[in-house]
Amino acid sequence: MSNGTFDAGDVTLEQVREHVWELPATGDMRVPARVFASRALLEEISEDKTLEQLRNTTHLPGITNYAICMPDGHQGYGFPVGGVGALDAETGCISPGAVGYDINCGVRMMKTNLTYDEVAGTEAELVDSLFANVPSGLGGGGIVESDVETVNEILARGVDWALEHGYAVEEDLLHCEDEGTREEADPDKVTQKAKDRGKNQIGSLGSGNHFLEVQRVTNVFDAHVGEAFGLEEDQIVILIHCGSRGLGHQTCTDYLRKIERQHQGLLNQLPDKELAAAPAGSQLETDYYGAMNAAINFAWVNRQLIMHRTRQVFERVFDRSWQNMEMELLYDVAHNIAKKETHDVDGDQRELYVHRKGATRAFPAGHPDVPTAYRDVGQPVIIPGSMGAGSYVLRGGENSMDLTFGSTAHGAGRLMSRTQAKNEYWGGDVRDELEDQRDIYVKAQSGATVAEEAPGVYKDVDEVVRVSDELGIGDKVARTFPVCNIKG
Repeated sequence: MSNGTFDAGDVTLEQVREHVWELPATGDMRVPARVFASRALLEEISEDKTLEQLRNTTHLPGITNYAICMPDGHQGYGFPVGGVGALDAETGCISPGAVGYDINCGVRMMKTNLTYDEVAGTEAELVDSLFANVPSGLGGGGIVESDVETVNEILARGVDWALEHGYAVEEDLLHCEDEGTREEADPDKVTQKAKDRGKNQIGSLGSGNHFLEVQRVTNVFDAHVGEAFGLEEDQIVILIHCGSRGLGHQTCTDYLRKIERQHQGLLNQLPDKELAAAPAGSQLETDYYGAMNAAINFAWVNRQLIMHRTRQVFERVFDRSWQNMEMELLYDVAHNIAKKETHDVDGDQRELYVHRKGATRAFPAGHPDVPTAYRDVGQPVIIPGSMGAGSYVLRGGENSMDLTFGSTAHGAGRLMSRTQAKNEYWGGDVRDELEDQRDIYVKAQSGATVAEEAPGVYKDVDEVVRVSDELGIGDKVARTFPVCNIKG
């Protein structure tokens, strides 16, 4: 039953039901577009070019059902951040811009058996030690600085390489999406320039919104799932958010340029050249998919090495082994990715390139791609908020396959640009206020980084998660709150 409309310039959305808004297909749109948001979030989403970009994505060949925007949606490069587009793998295309420059930017959460009381009083030492030992910021510097031969192994094998070299244990792989390895990876399709950019950045946070955050669990909303995930109130957990660094960025750039040169005909049919796509069946489709999967493997190793180093820091600060502190991986999930997945479309099983750009896979209980440890309760979904607002752990909801190709939001979603943030906030003031008023210790390479990531720069993560939960695409399990945070 329709409950009215929402007007945003030349875009008028019709409300299908609560939290579901549709832009009907008109003109050259191949499918309708849908926004999953409350009216309050929709007001924020409509303030930039998100809705226009969402409408543009409906022109991509092979797009199925509808183009989707999550409740944390905001303007991106061509394809909105918070966007999901499922494109037919036989008749459609694959779009680097719909994956994003930071291929397999994602999050991993590590659990501990420490309580908040045990960590209280060590925050300053902990944040200084993490900052000193986990490389961050622009440019080079990683936990492993290597030659191109090693980079090729990482691109091909993912976390399996880290396991062989002592940076991982078997359980880490079992609690990672795809067990930390994309078998379709083809290192030969990643350019030498991209490999050169990546070889000195293996095990580094980078800059921007990437972070390592020590958190405490403040709420467990679902005791049964919380137990299955190993989460309980007052527990200390660690969240790592980063991606494929310069290697992923260069890979996206390389393939956008190649596609622009070789598939001008398709490009001319699209309303925005930033949506440049390689048609299914083309050589560039195969090449980009192989290169993207290799960059995905690189990002998983990047987060694995940061987790390894974090374990070492905790061992020194608390003077016991990481095994004794039960510093185990809860889950690692990507949120900038395109994956070949089989979905039900109008009663038929079809293979699709599901592009999730600033969106998280959220498969429900029973799905065969959910790790065995969690198959009975559903895939863990990790939604980071701002460094002043806390984060959430969800589980894949039972409606996700029908509504969103098994996806939900990836974070709070930005409200203002980095430039605007630096004009509105002073990094030192933000840092001092977080420490003085909220007992959150923050350390970054520059005050500008803190200003760009100030809590006021982001949407309300509680509202984003409320919408996901009420739609049944990602169900609330637990909430966390920052203890200390390092940024690039």
